[in-house]
This record gives sequence, structure tokens and C-alpha cells, in this order.
Amino acid sequence: MIKDSKIIVTKDGPYLILGNLPISKEIIVIGKEGKPERWIKGKKIIPTNLCSLCRCGESKNKPFCDGTHGKIGFNGTETASREPYDKQAQVIDGPTLKLKDAQPLCAAARFCERGEGTWKLTRHSDDVKARDLAIEEACNCPAGRLVEYDNKTGKAFEKDFGKSISLVEDPQKKVSGPIWLKGGVPVESSDGTEYEVRYRQTLCRCGKSQSKPFCDGSHIDEGFSDGDDSLK
Repeated sequence: MIKDSKIIVTKDGPYLILGNLPISKEIIVIGKEGKPERWIKGKKIIPTNLCSLCRCGESKNKPFCDGTHGKIGFNGTETASREPYDKQAQVIDGPTLKLKDAQPLCAAARFCERGEGTWKLTRHSDDVKARDLAIEEACNCPAGRLVEYDNKTGKAFEKDFGKSISLVEDPQKKVSGPIWLKGGVPVESSDGTEYEVRYRQTLCRCGKSQSKPFCDGSHIDEGFSDGDDSLK
């Protein structure tokens, strides 16, 4: 069933999850520099064959939908660009790496801030430590805004994710973050068209993004929480 899985964005309503995708919490861990450094798995969420995840941010049964979107008149109009990743991305060339950066996709997870930042690290990628950290930071970007490529082979560096869903928790900011789709999960718009399939992408679950259905980091300013104990 995972092979045929996809996410359907319903009009002014929840995300329908098809295909029994595994769902779990995933927590941002802060390192010695005071910046996000790595991820740790949180509790597993038990999905059904066809379940719906809250998109308005107001469900009393998060992460699942409880129909609140209809009561509050949630406006879930999809405003995200339909342009493919490569048309949205700028390219930063380094000695051994090429970084593609699609800034409109940013979900404010902040893994790119360690060291000199992913951009400078890429430009200094003839240094082994800078190269390794640049790759690590890009691979930890849940939104897929940042993708590092090997200059010799042209191959993208990616972690080996299976198709799955992670619900991001950000204890440093004391907020619950987006729905992180891993492994190339297709997303179908409420108008029936499919967004470009990307290996990593993040969907809004606070209801406030200006780039719906994708996350734009609004959960931080909104102080969004799904009641997860890791934020206490």
C-alpha cells in the first residue's frame, strides 16, 4: 500500500492520507552551538488505511482532523507556486559541491545555520570538514529547500528515507512544526492536479502559511502547538 500512497489536499479541509504511510513525531535537537543539529524520533502515531490530518490547526484531536475546519470557516486556499523546484532554486557553486536553494520552500527549521552556514560551507567545500557539514545541513532540511549535489557526478546527496510522514516538534522555539513528507510522497491539490514530487517537503499544519499547502515557517510566529509533551 505504501507504493501507491499519496496525500490529497481537500478544499478548505484536511489532508487525506492514502496508503498506510507510517507516521511519527520527529524532534529537532539543539547542538553545542545553540543551533539545530540533528533529529530524533518521537512517538509513533497509528494511522488507518484512510486517515485525515488537521490542516486548519484547530482540531481538538491533533494530528487528526475532527471537523473543526468547517465550524471556523477555515480558508485553505492553495497559494503555493506550481513551478518545479529547479525553476525556484538559485545555484551556489563550490569547489566540490553545487547547492540548490529554493528559498520560497523554507520551513524555518534552521539546520542551515551551523558553522558558517550551508552557503559559505558550500563555497569552501574543498575543505573536507566544510564539505561534510554542508551536506549534513542540506540533508537535514525537512522542506527540501536545500539540496547539495556532487560536482563530479551530479548526484544529489539524500538520506535513505522510506516513504513516511514525520510531525515536526521544535522545542527550542516551543512550537510544533510542519508535516514532513519523506521519500517522495506525491501531493495532490484540491483541484486534482499533482504538485511536483520531491524527496523532502513540508506541509503546513498550523493553518497560517501564506504558501499553502506548504509550510512557510508561520508556526513559529503563531506559537502553534499540538500539545506534544516534548515542548514543555
